[in-house]
Amino acid sequence: MQELLILAICVVAVMAVAALALPYLGPTVRIIERVSLFGSVAIILMVMAFVGSEVVMRYVFNSPIPGHLELSELLVPVIVFLALSFTQATHGHVGMDLVIDALTPEGRRRAAIVTLSASIFICAVVAWFSFKNAYQMYEYEDVTMSPPYFETWTYAMTIPIGYLLCAVRMVIQVLNLINPQRF
Repeated sequence: MQELLILAICVVAVMAVAALALPYLGPTVRIIERVSLFGSVAIILMVMAFVGSEVVMRYVFNSPIPGHLELSELLVPVIVFLALSFTQATHGHVGMDLVIDALTPEGRRRAAIVTLSASIFICAVVAWFSFKNAYQMYEYEDVTMSPPYFETWTYAMTIPIGYLLCAVRMVIQVLNLINPQRF
């Protein structure tokens, strides 16, 4: 419980710093999101080629690529979490807005501020605990169960990075909703 309280205080502090540094933070986050999205797309294409070549190697040459399944599985969170913040920035997430659509424009704005604020805290909590998990994997030198024994912590580290970047994007969105002229 104490850890969550400290995390909540850190989230509020980060929001305050973001409000002060938004002229620099916004463009920087936009660049990071685009680079991350490009990385995610490149990895998707690489995985498609990798799995296709593994099928050819297995069924045509009877020589499967060792560790193909493990590597493909490890790259899935990298693909998802590198693109998470960009998807948030473009409002690409699926949402249930039946009730929201029935509200007045001011009610929609306030509801968005409340839900984004809650989402910032949730993303911060998930980022923190997934970072702790990835760090624990690093300390244990965790690897996949079959050869070539890929280290798992590097792939797991993309989860807190993705959630942290998404939380920063949501902070920017909340500040924009609070005062659109300033932010």
